[in-house]
Amino acid sequence: MSTGVIILLIVVAVALVAAVVARSVAARGASGGRGLKRRFGPEYDRAVARHDGDAKAAERELEERVKRHGSLREQPLESSARERYLVRWTAVQEQFVDSPRDAVVEADRLIAEVAGARGFPDGAGFDEQLDALSVHHAHHVHGYRRVHRAAHAPTAGSGAGPAAGTEELREALVEARALFQDLTAPVHGEDKALSRGKTDPRKKTEETPATTRTDTSTDTNTDSSRGRTHAPWALNRRHVKGS
Repeated sequence: MSTGVIILLIVVAVALVAAVVARSVAARGASGGRGLKRRFGPEYDRAVARHDGDAKAAERELEERVKRHGSLREQPLESSARERYLVRWTAVQEQFVDSPRDAVVEADRLIAEVAGARGFPDGAGFDEQLDALSVHHAHHVHGYRRVHRAAHAPTAGSGAGPAAGTEELREALVEARALFQDLTAPVHGEDKALSRGKTDPRKKTEETPATTRTDTSTDTNTDSSRGRTHAPWALNRRHVKGS
């Protein structure tokens, strides 16, 4: 066999190997992107938007979040602690009628506290806590982000910038409630503990009289049989002072 033929065969072999490697890398990249989209849902799109449409940069950010927080195991809540948190959330929603901003500030503080009790990073480091929550509660974490921003937005008359309006505060609180409900839901063996003569505290604290429930136009009514209860009239925009 001539030297020319041998060289040609080597070149062909190298080209074939390179093509296989490139295809494999591309397949892994596509699979990783699809996996991140499934895992993070709307958080994936927000990450891409933050990176000005650079999907690869967004995926690197999300992969880093998973690497740091993916192994976190959420800690269960004692039933007494869960009930206290639920009572406080009900108070937040009722407070919104007279003091929307104070209610949002308390909601921000309460979610951070509950997340810390469930084993997430301390709320003092908001960005780190939010990243960890996004790995495990991606579809609801944006409500917490909105509440936190609203809670730390300039107040009216401060001259530091435009203050959040009442409707903006209301929408942030409504969206944040989904994450709060996730964090206070029983996990693993807690359902059995509740079934042994203990009623779910959410039924005591989140259910409200029919005369105080908001109408469906606010899109906050949910199915109580799934642990999602009607928002109290405090979040009905028609009853909020200053709306």
